[in-house]
Amino acid sequence: YSLSGLLHLKWTILVYDNADHTDDDADSLEVSADTAHGHHVSHRMPHVEMVPPAVSEEEKKEEEKQKVRELSEEEKKQIMMSEDYQLSIGRAARVIQRMLAMNDSGLTIDYSGTDSEGKEDETLAGERLKLQQDFFDERWSKRRTITSMDWSPTYPELLLASYNANEDAPNDPDGVALIWNLKFKNMAPEYVFHCQSAVMSTCFAQFHPNLIIGGTYSGRIVLWDNRVNKRTPVQRTPLSATSHTHPVYCVNVVGTQNAHNLISVSTDGKMCSWSLDMLSQPQDSMELQSKQNKPVAATCFSFLSGDANNFIVGSEECTVYSACRHGSKAGINDMFEGHQGPITGVDTHRVPGQMDFSPYFLTSSFDWTIKLWSMKQPYYIHSFEDNNDYVYDARWSPIHPALFASVDGEGRLDLWNLNSDTEVPTASVTIDGRQALNQCRWHQTGHHISVGDNAGRIHVYEVGE
Repeated sequence: YSLSGLLHLKWTILVYDNADHTDDDADSLEVSADTAHGHHVSHRMPHVEMVPPAVSEEEKKEEEKQKVRELSEEEKKQIMMSEDYQLSIGRAARVIQRMLAMNDSGLTIDYSGTDSEGKEDETLAGERLKLQQDFFDERWSKRRTITSMDWSPTYPELLLASYNANEDAPNDPDGVALIWNLKFKNMAPEYVFHCQSAVMSTCFAQFHPNLIIGGTYSGRIVLWDNRVNKRTPVQRTPLSATSHTHPVYCVNVVGTQNAHNLISVSTDGKMCSWSLDMLSQPQDSMELQSKQNKPVAATCFSFLSGDANNFIVGSEECTVYSACRHGSKAGINDMFEGHQGPITGVDTHRVPGQMDFSPYFLTSSFDWTIKLWSMKQPYYIHSFEDNNDYVYDARWSPIHPALFASVDGEGRLDLWNLNSDTEVPTASVTIDGRQALNQCRWHQTGHHISVGDNAGRIHVYEVGE
């Protein structure tokens, strides 16, 4: 283009003010756009105006379509009742509760996902037993006996507890399982699950962090999934002769990541092996019979450390048995007699050390005693007789080879250190109200222990060095 041609171009976005400018504009940009017909060059400041682009009719119609339509009341209700909405609101509410409870970097951990940043609490040195917190919910745990507990192997702060029926609330579900969070005090349960039969035993599914297993009074095994926005089981075993027909007091997942099974035993004298992918029928079942060919009414069992085949089982007949699942000696092998009442708990030794402690196991009983046994001899090694009521449970410490805990009907939690004394406990504490304590479970770190009473309350104690 020639210079004269450029001078005839008009910059339509610049508009000039014809009013005389003051000296304040002296340092402003001087622009002239139209010098045709000999007009002199202007030294006034241009004003820039925003010129909207031309909008076609089609674009106007498209914009109208994109405008958000206000939902009707019926549509709002449908969204609020949808499964996705309820799940999202539930997760958001738990995050808010955590924020209100404490200031922590792990507030947004999603326990139903793959986030594995759950961290253990700091341990307390000093006192041997110090109450850290109680877990209780007026709606779901009031007047319900705690029947079993289990700490999560994936998220160390989560504690699972099962409850039987509340006779004062006949319209509520008979069975309840609650997941509590050790990090946050005075909060509602992290998850609430229930079913139509009292839950007698429960555990987290090893290798499946989202699944919770329950054994019921009716003989059914139920499976809950915390990824699903429902409190009722996603799977359950049938009521048939191939599975259990009596209360299931023991459930446990044994094996490895690539080869594991759910094992259940019942007072009907049957042990069943299940695949968590299919609970319609057991993969394998075995009749537990004594040498007199009588069914063993199993009340508790414990597998040997690192062993998915050999286990110890306690019975209503005051007798303890060793048994195995496979091989030429499958079934009941040896019998251990010494208790004068039904067996309430059994626990095998799992702490590694310079010596092999795996043959040793503990039993508790209605006869007010705890007994220490070895699988290598038929008679107990020692009887602990400091209690004045039913002893409901006894558990080895997961970190100290000579330490175990026990609970009884007087509401007493005892710690026994075999290196110090075998006649009286090393430390004892009695809960307020002296409610009977039915269960005790060590945290995997060995620095916390949870005990559950017959009024639906869980007490978590810190165990000092």
